[in-house]
Amino acid sequence: MHRLLTTLGRGFKEKIGWKRLGIAASLLIIILAVTHLVHTLKGVDTAIILTALTEIAPHRIALAALCVVGAFCTLTFYDFFALRTIGKTHVPYRIAALSSFTSYTIGHNIGATVFTGGAIRFRIYSDYGLTAIDVAKICFLSGLTFWLGNLFVLGMGMAWHPEAATAMDLLPPSVNRLIALGCLAGIAAYFLWLVMGENRRELGQNGWKVVLPSARLTLLQVMIGVVDLGFCALAMYLLMPTQPHIDFVSLAVVFILATLLGFASHAPGSIGVFDAAMLVALPQFGKEQLLATLVVFRILYFLIPFGISIWIMGARELWLSVVQPWQERRRLAEASRQMNEQPRTAEVPVRQPLKRAKR
Repeated sequence: MHRLLTTLGRGFKEKIGWKRLGIAASLLIIILAVTHLVHTLKGVDTAIILTALTEIAPHRIALAALCVVGAFCTLTFYDFFALRTIGKTHVPYRIAALSSFTSYTIGHNIGATVFTGGAIRFRIYSDYGLTAIDVAKICFLSGLTFWLGNLFVLGMGMAWHPEAATAMDLLPPSVNRLIALGCLAGIAAYFLWLVMGENRRELGQNGWKVVLPSARLTLLQVMIGVVDLGFCALAMYLLMPTQPHIDFVSLAVVFILATLLGFASHAPGSIGVFDAAMLVALPQFGKEQLLATLVVFRILYFLIPFGISIWIMGARELWLSVVQPWQERRRLAEASRQMNEQPRTAEVPVRQPLKRAKR
């Protein structure tokens, strides 16, 4: 049996591989989501969507925008926490905030976040002496923060309201509660594993090693992810139609599941996947009203931050690649000109009159 499993595992790695399997899974999620979205949008009245947009109270949009700002402020601590964990204390918070914000917003909107976000991080952190391996560690620890926060909030929410996920995963509430308890048990086991010894916290080999944070710091890591997700879910909750009523925990469960599906698809901005999941999981709302909510949320959480990130990175590249080299050339030219304009006076030795010797 062991030999059979070994042979199957070797054949899987040689013929298929995890990379191809991941790409196939992403494409399958995108195709299913887009197909369902197209089917759902049939018969939707655009005029009703526009009317629903005007019915969202301006103060609720303003509060949702503040929650989005809070979410992205919390997001900046993903990289800052990772930098301190790997010992790169010389990188200031403002650089960590810049890297975390731009890499997430640009990477998530373009797609293939692992590659695009990693490239942006390397472009920023390389100015501070960080290598590609350091950036890989930062990406790993930031991803760990995201997943720990997701699993904790999802576990708590599904344990409390397991029926909230039933419309999306089509599983009985009892099964969803077991999944939730499994998520919480996994996090508890991870904490126990960290407490058991410092040697266990070291992962990697052949020059790529990362030391996981201690149990106390991991608690802080989980809280960063929880606060980030809490702000995002609250922003969506504020934009939802007031009727029919839905409690915050149920919406948070649906929101996190839709977000995770969007990440798994690697689609640019989770377009189609996130929206289809929300429409599937919230059938009690009118399609037009829910679409209006999704449009406003996309503007606040995706489009505006994406535009700001593009502007910041464009201005930064213009400053580093054009303005600074031009200023340096101008400074050198000015220094050279001043040296050439200095008067050259040759020092002529003055002859002293010879004193006649006294007779």
